[in-house]
Amino acid sequence: MSDKNTSTLQSYIDAATGTAQSLLGSLTGNTADKAQGENKQNQAQAKDALSHAGTTIGGLSVSSSGVAANDPNRQAGSWNQTIGSGKESLGNLIGHEGLKNEGRQQNAEGQAQQAGGQLNDLGSGMMDRAKGSLGGAVAGLTGDNVEKARYQAQHDQGKTLQRGVESELNKKA
Repeated sequence: MSDKNTSTLQSYIDAATGTAQSLLGSLTGNTADKAQGENKQNQAQAKDALSHAGTTIGGLSVSSSGVAANDPNRQAGSWNQTIGSGKESLGNLIGHEGLKNEGRQQNAEGQAQQAGGQLNDLGSGMMDRAKGSLGGAVAGLTGDNVEKARYQAQHDQGKTLQRGVESELNKKA
């Protein structure tokens, strides 16, 4: 489950308060306040980086918020790309146009399959984050801690899926 240590919003709040504290320390000549403010800004940058960290490992997305199962098309598409590239390379090596073309086609189909899975996980991840945030806020207002925890888990699952897709896209960029 995420908490204030991995929250993007919290990192922005901490950066702003750190900037204000550092500025106040500079204006008043208080070096301790200035140093504390700069330290808070550095911690905020680390929190922001942690909040955006994520990766995919064998059909799972992993982030600071937890682990979530990916859409099966992501891994299957990646596999088809790998096999397609292998066929294309082998076709080039031995001069077999049919195998080369078959490899190109399988690679392209794998790219489309993986992109479809990524789009599905990205969309469902964003929806789970939104629903989890809204539901958690309502549950918090009503004092229902069980529902609040359930909605937090939904939010975290969505964030993990979203960060997993983002990590794949960043690798290709």
